[in-house]
Amino acid sequence: MTPKDDNNISAPAPEDDYSLEEILAEYGGSLEQHLLRDTEKAQPAPSAPAEPPEDETTPQEPETPPVPEPPEEETPPAAQEPPPPPETPETPDPIREAEQAAEANVARLNIPHPKPISLEDVVGSTVDAVMEEAREPILPPKRGLFSRKPLEETETLPPPPEPEPEPDPEPIGPEPTLWEAAHDARQLYIRRRHTVLLPLVTALPPTLFLLLERYQVKVPYWSGDREVQCAVLLVCLGLTALLCRHVFIKGFGMLLRRRCVAELLVSLSALVSALDCAARLLRREPGGIMPYASVSCLALVFAQWGVRRESKGNYDMLRAASLDEDPPYHVTGTLQGACKQRGSVHGFFTTAARNDEATLWQTALTPVFLAASLVFAALSSAGQERGGDFLLNLSAILPAAATFSLPLCWALPWSKLSEHLQKTGCAVAGWSGARKISARRRMIVTDSDLFPPGAVQLNGRKLYGETQERAVSLAASMARAAGSGLERLFNNLVRSEGGHYEKVDDFSFYEEGGWSGTVKGESVLMGSASFMRKMNVRLPADVNLKTGVFLAVDKELAAVFAVKYSPSENVDFALKMMQRSRIQPILASRDPNITPSLVKRKFSRGVHMEYPGLSERIALSEAEKDRDLPRALLFREGLLPYAETVAGSLRLCKAVRRAVVISLLGSWAGTLLTFYLTSLGAYELLNPLALEVFLLLWTLPVLLMADWAGRY
Repeated sequence: MTPKDDNNISAPAPEDDYSLEEILAEYGGSLEQHLLRDTEKAQPAPSAPAEPPEDETTPQEPETPPVPEPPEEETPPAAQEPPPPPETPETPDPIREAEQAAEANVARLNIPHPKPISLEDVVGSTVDAVMEEAREPILPPKRGLFSRKPLEETETLPPPPEPEPEPDPEPIGPEPTLWEAAHDARQLYIRRRHTVLLPLVTALPPTLFLLLERYQVKVPYWSGDREVQCAVLLVCLGLTALLCRHVFIKGFGMLLRRRCVAELLVSLSALVSALDCAARLLRREPGGIMPYASVSCLALVFAQWGVRRESKGNYDMLRAASLDEDPPYHVTGTLQGACKQRGSVHGFFTTAARNDEATLWQTALTPVFLAASLVFAALSSAGQERGGDFLLNLSAILPAAATFSLPLCWALPWSKLSEHLQKTGCAVAGWSGARKISARRRMIVTDSDLFPPGAVQLNGRKLYGETQERAVSLAASMARAAGSGLERLFNNLVRSEGGHYEKVDDFSFYEEGGWSGTVKGESVLMGSASFMRKMNVRLPADVNLKTGVFLAVDKELAAVFAVKYSPSENVDFALKMMQRSRIQPILASRDPNITPSLVKRKFSRGVHMEYPGLSERIALSEAEKDRDLPRALLFREGLLPYAETVAGSLRLCKAVRRAVVISLLGSWAGTLLTFYLTSLGAYELLNPLALEVFLLLWTLPVLLMADWAGRY
């Protein structure tokens, strides 16, 4: 029923409420109906239109059921049925003619004739469409780019990522005490202490004789007699090998541990040179090429020197580490850099016993040099139809492949550094420890590092409404809760003034340079003057302290402590050392007064310190409580031993790496050069004296870098 308003007038239906007749009138019309409407608009309506005759060819309109009308008042039957219209003669109908013309156009254009649609089909398709939409998920409405309406979440958030698993701790096997290890290292060093001078005495005569002959000086019983020369060389080589037996022990001992080092090549070159001299004596050749036994003698001396210096470095390191079973500090490597911690020395010996980088590089490349020497010796002798020169060529190529400097790459810098650190009360756990603490070139520096005990002093105090005992107790409790360098200062005050520590609740740090906490229900603030002003604590106008510590209770000033920070020469020297070594210090201080500006005022102005945010500073300062394997041990307070350990480790790593690179390049150059000259048979150019000079020139840079490792 159509809704009506107050005046009994039919109101228009709402926009969303459509009747079935309106739907059929909108969509159910055929093409003919649309054409008829257009024709009716084009031509005027007739005065007395007659009903068009029914035609079988005319498409019938879809039958629609009668729509029930609203009930009305009863009327007499005569009034309800109007009289039929009178019959009129047939006249030409323009509408009929337009309809026939439209049908002709449809037939000519091959337009498909619309089929009639019944009401049941319309209702069925509508119900199917509604059911289809009910099965589909409802999508959120699209919104414009600048729509203020919030978008609804249609997807579930992914779960938070799982925390990364902590790295597995490094395995630590059974290890002796540091005192036992130091005792064993001392015994080994004593056995090798005087094993360089005597081998040098037995190895130098052949070289001196060759040098005299070079300058046309005749040596009795030597010059011109090749058999005597071979005998003398064999004797000198045998004595040198006997005195340098530790080279053979180390070379073949490391081979049993699956490590191929330069000492093995030196030992093999000495054996090959001895076989060459013995073969010449057995053949009794009146002439021939001078053997290369003198080169092998000098190679044994340099290798023995390296063995001795390595044992000396290990002894100095373990002797310093065994001074105290519980050293005050140890240095370890973290993701942020080197960090000074407190803890046990368990694991120090395991770290120190690991192989150095020179040994690892030699293990990888020494077998290649050995194989290349054998192949090149065969090619330069049998390949040139001189099979009898195999031992001679091999005795020339092997010392060139080993070089004099390769056994010294690790031994000389290590002994230099360990000797220096042993005098300053420090010890580094070998190559592994030095690499761990110096890899990032950063050091975490705390309050006690810059201002050790005795450098922070109380220069005066002033109380405002609090007793002296109460003020000192609150200040000491806050300093202990903060874990800053002021704790030691106020600890002495508590002991001297008879105060006591209070429990601090709800302790917090502030970026502005201060701390807050609750003591027995009272709000306590402690920090610098700027912190107090930002916390709305009124300060007297006559108080102007750059390094003062202010204490406030319930936003009222309670006490002022004038703190004096005295710079130390050792700390200043350590900061300059770090600057020269390009090591970045990270200031992780908890004292609100210790800032980069204070460091520049008290120490060298050229020192640049990294000053991270508050949360990072606290995290870095708490890194002292971490427990990692000790990479170095410190037996003295202050920043200088700490800086010397890290800077010395960095220089050690640099010196060893550069020495290894130079020595390996010299090995390749010597191997290729000796192969080329021996294949040509140019033994006059490749005489033993020239080969010794070539190898000594490659050793000189290694000696200079070893000395540089101990100077910083």
